[in-house]
Amino acid sequence: MYLKKALWAEGLSSPKPSPESESQPQQQQQQPPPETAVQELVNSLNRQRLYREVTLALKTGLRDARAEFSFLRLRGLRNLLKFLRSVAESDSTVHLFCQTQSLPELQVVRAVFEHSLKEREQEEVESIDHIYEGVEALKITSPSTDAEVALALRVLEGCCLLHRESTALAHQHNAIQVLMNILSTRGVLEQGACLDALVSIMLDSSANQMEFEACNGIEEVAELIRDKQVDENLRLKCGEFLLLLIGHVNGRERPPLAAIHEDIGRLLGEKSASLIWAASQFGSTLDPKERLTALHIQARRVLESLDLY
Repeated sequence: MYLKKALWAEGLSSPKPSPESESQPQQQQQQPPPETAVQELVNSLNRQRLYREVTLALKTGLRDARAEFSFLRLRGLRNLLKFLRSVAESDSTVHLFCQTQSLPELQVVRAVFEHSLKEREQEEVESIDHIYEGVEALKITSPSTDAEVALALRVLEGCCLLHRESTALAHQHNAIQVLMNILSTRGVLEQGACLDALVSIMLDSSANQMEFEACNGIEEVAELIRDKQVDENLRLKCGEFLLLLIGHVNGRERPPLAAIHEDIGRLLGEKSASLIWAASQFGSTLDPKERLTALHIQARRVLESLDLY
């Protein structure tokens, strides 16, 4: 979603100074002129135009994301992910995106769970009599590929980070159970994206946190990070997940996840659990890039502590 400036808006946002205004004191020139009726109209038209662009981009991406064939769904998910990245650049577009998610036909999370993350059962025809009895042909839907599942998880993560109410919608689709199944059965690509998506849907969502606790999610993550046969990047991702989760629920005395410190100590050992707890308090005052670097470093230290014992 890349918007071009409307032709009728040219010259209104930055009018050229007149010779008389140049001779006025600088302090008077810095005062913004009051909005005229024309400027208000232009701003209103710009907002309407931006809303149309947002809804059009959503409808285009969702149309492919709901398709029967995986390659079309993959194309739609790519477009949705690009759209979400573009939306995140401006508070105004984020606000418009949140407004669109109140409409069922534009809800991205619903489309992701109903199509790309849906477990499809094989439909078998027991006899060929169905063909000759005038029964309607079965609707063929191709299963989700590994790349599609990983991309769908990235889209889910972006939606939940931009629109907090999407976590509640994800809970209605049993998101935690679906993601835990992906974490235990899929490949490294999907597992890494799954851990990031788990963090996003559990932030400020007690319902999803309780579901994660009921599904023994900590045990599943601990099993992955302990297994030295697992890909090292995935083990690092598990370490980052534990650091973020501990940092988010630190000091909590009531469910859910009130006993997470004891669980990690039981599963990974007291020394590793103490290191995770201490490392989870990293750089809250750092800028995002520095925090990301610090997170990688601390996850590496957690992994090294596990390999020593």
